[in-house]
Amino acid sequence: MAKDRWPPAWLAFYQTKAFGQERYSVRYYARILTIKKATRRELFPSEPENDKSNRLYYQLWLDEIQQLPQPILSSRRRRIVFIPTTWPKFSSAAEINDLYDDSPLEDRLWAELKRHKIPAERQEFLTVKKGNYALDFAIYCDRANVDVETDGDTWHANPEKAALDNLRDNALEAVGWKVLRFTTGQICEETTGYCIPTILETINKLGGVHEGNLIPRKINPDIEGAVQMGLFDDW
Repeated sequence: MAKDRWPPAWLAFYQTKAFGQERYSVRYYARILTIKKATRRELFPSEPENDKSNRLYYQLWLDEIQQLPQPILSSRRRRIVFIPTTWPKFSSAAEINDLYDDSPLEDRLWAELKRHKIPAERQEFLTVKKGNYALDFAIYCDRANVDVETDGDTWHANPEKAALDNLRDNALEAVGWKVLRFTTGQICEETTGYCIPTILETINKLGGVHEGNLIPRKINPDIEGAVQMGLFDDW
């Protein structure tokens, strides 16, 4: 967890497949009373001695566990370790993707993706050719998948990062991903005029979003001028 997020004031719990009907959701949370450091030996005194016995961990002491009025759901099964967030986002989130609080640019684009009913997963982690990549937004389509990246102001000004991103994009595209990158200006000033139409065009050219249904869903544009731009002539 980033240093500026430490120490946390609250802790919520993501429930995995093992929790049956409550799986793939956040339903319970608690205020953190105290945080201490403890060895694994102290945390698990009955565990046989091993090479991890002296490893230090954070031990969190919690107040009474509370239940959310409505669960925060995950539309896809995914591995989650920590999602640093804010109380306003946590208290208003309807799904896991609403919790992320890493980038104002991502928040802005996420709001538009939701408004246009484009199902995307935020901070999706992939392993491709021994490389581990975090995708800002992953959109799963019928014939291929889309990685949407919000590059920010420093991307073009940093040749080293641009070179690494080029290698990353090539690795993803080699296994069937389509990578779309948008700058700060495009997201702040051209979200509905350029970013969303480009994403919609790409999704529909790839056969529509795949949400586990037998028939992939193509997305109808509700953006003024999108049809006149000729984005969906192949319908």
